[in-house]
Amino acid sequence: MADLHEKAKEAKESGQYNKIMIITDGVFSMDGDIAKLPEIVEIAKEFDLITYVDDAHGSGVLGKGAGTVKHFGLQKDIDFQMGTLSKAIGVVGGYVAGKQNLIDWLKVRSRPFLFSTSLSPADVTACTKAIDLLMESTELHDRMWENGDYLKKGLKELGFDIGNSETPITPCIIGEEKATQEFSKRLFDEGVYAKSIVFPTVPKGTGRVRNMPTAAHTKDMLDEALAIYKKVGKDMGLI
Repeated sequence: MADLHEKAKEAKESGQYNKIMIITDGVFSMDGDIAKLPEIVEIAKEFDLITYVDDAHGSGVLGKGAGTVKHFGLQKDIDFQMGTLSKAIGVVGGYVAGKQNLIDWLKVRSRPFLFSTSLSPADVTACTKAIDLLMESTELHDRMWENGDYLKKGLKELGFDIGNSETPITPCIIGEEKATQEFSKRLFDEGVYAKSIVFPTVPKGTGRVRNMPTAAHTKDMLDEALAIYKKVGKDMGLI
């Protein structure tokens, strides 16, 4: 945040920009950590900057399902919120939320809106129903968090490095790139699909497989996955 403050001050005082925007993820997808939105908003207010939150991995997860901005109670302070409708919502496409004048402007100036095929009525209906389910009950949201905590606890007890995730996104950090890819392949052969993520997507030497438990997983499924992690981890000398 100190570095962001310095960069914002430098950009504002340079006088060469008409508009300056702070763009951040709400939840960071590789480590599962959460953006410091309250501090970001304070910096934006100090220098009169625009705030833009990509909440692809926060929608349905934080704020009892409403996302990272709602999690921090900053709905009136964030200018742009965008996200995907293909993760927690489970359909396809994406969205941008903001004040009415922003949405009106995007409708006439946004190239993807003007020149892309819009969502089909069936997709819109499915998205609307998924959002209704999120708003009506926290049952699925709460079950997902329970599953996330259960998997994290199990992997940690086995001796895996799961980083400092603050959300159900659970990386299993292996380190070396080839070992990470081999680990992912061995897991798949045993029945667990956990894709390897290596440099340049993550810093060199921090290769990991990323796990994302959902409300649809049962404890039996998670126990089976943990047993496979234990077997492959021991076979490869990782734990």
